[in-house]
Amino acid sequence: MKLLFVAATPFEVAPLLEYLQREFEPQRGLFIKNGIECQVLVTGVGLTATAFQLGRQFQIALPDLAINIGVAGAYDRNLKLGDVVVVEEERFADLGVEEADGNFQDLHDIELIGKNEFPFENGTINNHHSSDFAFLPTVKSISVNKVNGSLESIQRIQKKYSPQIENMEGAAFFYACKQCRISFLEIRSISNYVEPRNKDNWNLPLAIKQVNDTSIQILESLLS
Repeated sequence: MKLLFVAATPFEVAPLLEYLQREFEPQRGLFIKNGIECQVLVTGVGLTATAFQLGRQFQIALPDLAINIGVAGAYDRNLKLGDVVVVEEERFADLGVEEADGNFQDLHDIELIGKNEFPFENGTINNHHSSDFAFLPTVKSISVNKVNGSLESIQRIQKKYSPQIENMEGAAFFYACKQCRISFLEIRSISNYVEPRNKDNWNLPLAIKQVNDTSIQILESLLS
């Protein structure tokens, strides 16, 4: 089985890499054990970098399963810092136009992309297999180029989309995997709440530890 782990930054995937280097046999950028062939792709931050790196990677080889791991901000206050979730739905949340009155219209609203034009379903990209990982709660996510950090922008995005979390890469990951018909999974750990920006309230070390521990747990379940 060929498994591709995808992360935006090296520090978000460092504990998993340490595990692979310790427990697997390294071979030319791959980590191999018991018929599992793992590769780790660090794309860089954001939708554009993720789309480019995945496009280049998928031209070289298609994995049997791609797993995007990273941190996320939570709108849903029922989620706690450090909670790990699996994303069942992604949406490009700032791709569109701002009207003269300040309202935002996405590309589906202005009919440049059909709401049900593949790979979209009513304006979102869905992973219908996310519920297969029943030990993790499923969430609806938005992906943004600009993290929302003011009360006005937060309220505007909540009113329009009612997301549970936001991140900066997931929708590009969903889009690429759907287009290439690759099985995929996105897991995120909550590092902060989406609120007027205050990094003192964040807990990145906890979020990174939790999402990597979960990634290792998934990998070990595939090995057994």
